[in-house]
Formats: sequence, structure tokens, C-alpha cells
Amino acid sequence: MQMGQFFRAFFTVGIIGGAFVALAEAKSGWAPDPQAGHALLTENCASCHAVDATGTSPVPAAVAFHEISARYPVKALEEALAEGIMVGHDGVQQMPEFRFNAIQIGDIIAYLESIQDE
Repeated sequence: MQMGQFFRAFFTVGIIGGAFVALAEAKSGWAPDPQAGHALLTENCASCHAVDATGTSPVPAAVAFHEISARYPVKALEEALAEGIMVGHDGVQQMPEFRFNAIQIGDIIAYLESIQDE
């Protein structure tokens, strides 16, 4: 897959994921809670990733979450969080597969957006 095709596919997935979270918000009257997102990331990801607004990741190959927007549009992660993220790095322990529900995804995205270095 060429790089242009990859980014088109990535953005398409992000749009679909955004619609998924927007539907959850509309149906329940729920609003994203960044503090809940932080708690989820701390519980599931902090052993490898820096989950706070500053700091470096315990595993150097794992992106610090406050720097994630330099690699990916944060909103584009919604679908990946719903479908399950699996990432591997040569010479590094494989990342476990995580799947979150629509409310958790909204909370995570709200938190990630609040801590970006930009």
C-alpha cells in the first residue's frame, strides 16, 4: 500500500470512528470525561507509555501519549480503540490488544486531546 493510500484509509477509519462516538453521545446525553480517560490509560497503558501531560515512556519504543498527535491525528484513533490496537516493535514485548467501548473511547480521546504538546 502506498503512503497516500495508507493515509486516506487511516482518515476514513477516523471518520467512521468519530461517527461511532458521536452516536453514543447523541443517544445517551453523555459527555466525554478526560479524567476517566486518564484513569483508563493509566490502568491499561502506563507500564509502557507515558500517559501524563509530560514525561518519557518506560519503554523507549512506546510513544508518550502527550506526543501522539505528532504521529497520528488523535480523532483517527477512535476506530482503532474500538476494533483493538495491536502494535509490535522489533526486540520489544508485543503490545496487548485493547478494545474499548464508545464511552471509554470518547473519554480517552478527550484526555489525549487535552495533553498534546502541539
